[in-house]
Amino acid sequence: MTKVVTLQLVRQVSNLRATSTQMLEFLTDSQIYHRVILQEIPKARKFLWLATSGLKDLYIEDGKRMTPFLKLLSELIEKGVSVRLIHAGEPGPTFRRDFDRYPNLIDGLERMMCPRAHFKSVIVDGVLAYSGSANLTGAGLGAKSDNRRNFEAGFVTDDRQMVGRIMAQFDDLWMGKHCLECKRKKYCTEHQDME
Repeated sequence: MTKVVTLQLVRQVSNLRATSTQMLEFLTDSQIYHRVILQEIPKARKFLWLATSGLKDLYIEDGKRMTPFLKLLSELIEKGVSVRLIHAGEPGPTFRRDFDRYPNLIDGLERMMCPRAHFKSVIVDGVLAYSGSANLTGAGLGAKSDNRRNFEAGFVTDDRQMVGRIMAQFDDLWMGKHCLECKRKKYCTEHQDME
């Protein structure tokens, strides 16, 4: 898939999930997992953008068992949802093993690695966004128990201006806006050839 500006896509889905009031909700710890991973991400119909620094195995509740978060991404892609992922470093070995279990992720999951990416965000259809401290790891956004998970904080919102700003940060990085001036190109696999 090509990396294109998605403003047209955002306009197409702006009426997808209309809200009568703007919502801004502060979340901590397992609240983030329950609200963002289990409640909001499965609602994606057009696109899902994920940004993280750390990327490790992440398991979620699936009925009475635990399954890789990648299974959910695979199911969304199967339904025609465009999924993009920005991450800072190579994923852990369990993540890579789980990735291989879902062949449609090879072509269906657009990935970009940027060594400077440290922001964490989730954008669902351009109408809802999460921004906070939690990485796409079991101890961050995953289902780890309260006594094993990281202490995290963030917010979820459907405020159009706030969602737009979170999307702009993601899209600027995705489109290479910062690459010409970047001083870490030797660590970059995406835009290192930009002069």
